[in-house]
Amino acid sequence: MKKSKLAINSVSTRHANLEEALAAYSAAGFEYVEFVIPTVKEYLATGKTVSDVRRLLDQYKLKCIGGFETHLCVFSSPAECAQNHDLHVANAKLLGELGGTGMVTGTDGWGMDFSKIEKPIETIAAGFASVAKRIEGTGVTLLMEFNWSPIVKSFRTGVEVAKKSKVKNVKVVFDPAHYHCTPSKFEQLTKENVAFVGHVHVDDMRDIPGELSNCNSDRVLPGKGCLDLKALLGAVEKHGYRGFYSIEMFNEELWAMPAAKAAKLMYKSLLPYCRG
Repeated sequence: MKKSKLAINSVSTRHANLEEALAAYSAAGFEYVEFVIPTVKEYLATGKTVSDVRRLLDQYKLKCIGGFETHLCVFSSPAECAQNHDLHVANAKLLGELGGTGMVTGTDGWGMDFSKIEKPIETIAAGFASVAKRIEGTGVTLLMEFNWSPIVKSFRTGVEVAKKSKVKNVKVVFDPAHYHCTPSKFEQLTKENVAFVGHVHVDDMRDIPGELSNCNSDRVLPGKGCLDLKALLGAVEKHGYRGFYSIEMFNEELWAMPAAKAAKLMYKSLLPYCRG
């Protein structure tokens, strides 16, 4: 990966407000930010405008690449799905206005008996396609994060959802943490499958068997864990991925630090994996 494609997901730091976060990311060396969308909404709720957010981004020489808020409802009641889909449409509009091009999401359905549901993958694909078509004008792609779902539990299945959606702006997030904790396999990183990758998260994992790991709280800085990130990220790039690499940490030690210090540590941890 290239330094010019490095980004930080704002879930990775704890900060008092949006401006503190952006100042920290810029000082660390990042040029791109992936937003936790509610953080932006909190800023807007203080009387600020989208133009104010853009000015902040310009002030700190940062660009928004996208963000996330919640899962996409496909198995809930029609009323719940409608409300949830409207939220995703509104979020896509917000991200588009900020220059973002990707919105990460998963699915609902936790606790359901999928043996009683006919063609659940097709149901998910149809739900993603429906929302993706509504947000085409925003320039935002809907990004399926495998393992953020009770049924889409591997990279391969995430790709199947994207394929079956038959919509160009439905793609998959590749995340090493989810790769480690699911039935995903290295041989699934083929040219055909990587063509459906629209975004990459970067993280490492504690040396714990995948089935015993927590895909969030067991994340550690790249190079401090057990994953062969050079092989994983190298395969994604080898097979044609040219997008952003956004570090995404759910790490208590990093969260306990000032945002500026945590961001610097994260940026530094990515450099050994960069070329050019």
